[in-house]
Amino acid sequence: MAGGRLRIVHVIRAPMGGVFRHVRDLALQHTQSRHDVGLICDAEGTPGYSEAGLKQLDIHLSLGVHRVPMARSVGVSDIASGRRVLATLKKLKPDIVHGHGAKGGVYARAVGGLAGSRERRVARFYSPHGGSLHFDPASRSGKLYFMVERMLESRTDTLMFVARFEEETYTAKIGAPSCETRLIYNGLAKNEFLDVETAKDAADFLFIGEMRDLKGYDLVIEATKALRANGYERLKILMVGSGPEEADADRLIGDANLDDAITRHGPMPARDAFAKARCVVMPSRAEAMPYIVLEALAAGKPLIASKVGGIPEIFEDNTDALITPNAASLEAAMQTFLDDPDSLARKMPSKAQLRSRFSVEVMAEAALNAYRAALAQDV
Repeated sequence: MAGGRLRIVHVIRAPMGGVFRHVRDLALQHTQSRHDVGLICDAEGTPGYSEAGLKQLDIHLSLGVHRVPMARSVGVSDIASGRRVLATLKKLKPDIVHGHGAKGGVYARAVGGLAGSRERRVARFYSPHGGSLHFDPASRSGKLYFMVERMLESRTDTLMFVARFEEETYTAKIGAPSCETRLIYNGLAKNEFLDVETAKDAADFLFIGEMRDLKGYDLVIEATKALRANGYERLKILMVGSGPEEADADRLIGDANLDDAITRHGPMPARDAFAKARCVVMPSRAEAMPYIVLEALAAGKPLIASKVGGIPEIFEDNTDALITPNAASLEAAMQTFLDDPDSLARKMPSKAQLRSRFSVEVMAEAALNAYRAALAQDV
């Protein structure tokens, strides 16, 4: 089986955001390579879930998309959910069960092995994607999640991290992994490496992301206020996205008298948004390995981003292009771009560098190699 057609089942609680994109891209690439792939995720009904994306994915997966109720928090309901996941896995008869995120990782590893038989062991994989790693190890929830993570290592063939930063965080909060580990970066499709042409009426800067403190939308507003006060009176900003702090963003914009400088717009496809501005700003206070950074760079957009999480790994030796996530650093970087746009463009990674490390083909092949290596242990 190590060299033949594989039966791969991914388990994820919330089909949304970057985690779902990662799973979707792996599933589609492996399907194109003639492997049988399926997905188990939470039941319908939660706002934000990519129901349209799931329906489209289901068309392509030979093992299909299967819905099982999965609560976000740890509770008694996890027992029933675990049983349903196991029953589904037994029907699908996978060689590989790959859990994503905290809950997906628990179900995949806790019951995944029980879906096998004496003749067929199921190899189990886990990609945290942040997940439980966001918790404070001193908190009650953190202690519980980290204890579970450590216990499940004995049922894990391989831990697969999307950034060195993620592995370092795991080691710092949980301890050095006792199982095999692999570093497999997120990857982009071929058409995402095509340049996006900037519209004639484009804004100077684009902020694209969820409206919450973690993403630093408030820093964009503060930096814009300072630049306007320092003579950049025609400065135009486009903020694309929604989230729990939309009202706070509107209030900050109004209080700073920036209604004529900052335009807010709801979520839209990233490449559509890229065309509407000359430069992308992403002053996040924390990140793992954000797709939006890769997407902006692959689209040929100059980018101002924070030196946090896995972002420095994208820039490698050019980390001086990154900023500290505060308004002063952001303002300085934005002013540099306004005065000399080419100076920022020269600091961006080349397309060749990006393709060699962050293509969906590279990501899928690395995952497949990890799957085969685990199965080869049984030979």
